Amino acid sequence: MRRRAVLTGAAALAVAGTAGAGWWLRSNPATPAAAGVPTGAATVTRTDLSTTTVVTGTLGFTGTYPVYWQGSGAPGTVTWLPRPGRVIARGQPVFAVDNRPVRLLYGDRPAWRELALGVTAGPDVRALETNLVALGHATADDLTVDGRFTRATYAAVRRWQRAIHQPVTGRVELGAVTFQPGRLRVTTVAAQVGGPATGDAGNRLLDATSTNAAVTLAVPVTDTHLVHLHDAVTVTLPAGDTVPGRVTELSTVATQPSENDPGRGSQLPTVAARVTLGRQVAGADLDQAPVEVHVTSDSVEDVLAVPITALVALAGGGYGIYLLDGGARRLIGVTPGLFSETLVEVKGDGLSEGATVEVPAT
Repeated sequence: MRRRAVLTGAAALAVAGTAGAGWWLRSNPATPAAAGVPTGAATVTRTDLSTTTVVTGTLGFTGTYPVYWQGSGAPGTVTWLPRPGRVIARGQPVFAVDNRPVRLLYGDRPAWRELALGVTAGPDVRALETNLVALGHATADDLTVDGRFTRATYAAVRRWQRAIHQPVTGRVELGAVTFQPGRLRVTTVAAQVGGPATGDAGNRLLDATSTNAAVTLAVPVTDTHLVHLHDAVTVTLPAGDTVPGRVTELSTVATQPSENDPGRGSQLPTVAARVTLGRQVAGADLDQAPVEVHVTSDSVEDVLAVPITALVALAGGGYGIYLLDGGARRLIGVTPGLFSETLVEVKGDGLSEGATVEVPAT
């Protein structure tokens, strides 16, 4: 069975040390193991190898959405607010003013007017109709989602109002709903129960994010050649669990660390990137948590590999390994390829899968 060796931060140092030791070994060539020096044996395997670059990141949630009350009449009183961390879905209350829940509908722009029979067609009406269908208060057969407030829209609004135990008027007053891009995850609550709710621009009641977990990266400019848009990566969570992800955003502008930040003056400029998790549930309970992102920087498939410790430096330059065949011991030259964790790709005449090589005893 093939294995995929992954080079983590510690292994990267080990590989760098092995590669850097080449000059020293050529200048001080290894000699055959002297009698009495313990050695062991390992098998030449055919496998896939890869090396990864580890970039630290922060797990959080995408989007930042300030939520306002948009009532156009007299100021009201905030009578209910959600707690931070609460997830609010379509049709659910986001907060309450004067004991009337303000419900979440999905849309790409805020409400700016009352919606009722006689209003001109617009994207707000289309968003309302889309939500009424999604909530089950209308179907494609009885309501055409076209942005026009028709008698069918009026009837669907009445069914919705009746279902949520609100006055059945057939119109949606300004301030009765808040349009947001999708589900909300409450992060901070800016208002207080009992405080005023006004339609003023500065009267923000709460802040929220989406529920899409993602990792924000600050990639050093020296490593940007290793990270590409749409790269598949592996994210290691604080508890040690791993989850697949993909690079979905990668900036083209580097940011210089501020010299006023303690300990950051000597850091390299970085490029911002975002990794979206393949399994959203993996990050559902974490916010602003440190994580490691493993980006595959090089890989080879179907190659012969031996433990790195099997390599010996040859007096004339280059590397070799000792093949063991019964009681015989034979030195052959090899060309090292990709180093990956404890294994190294090797090529050489007389080398085959399943052969036995000499390694230092463990």
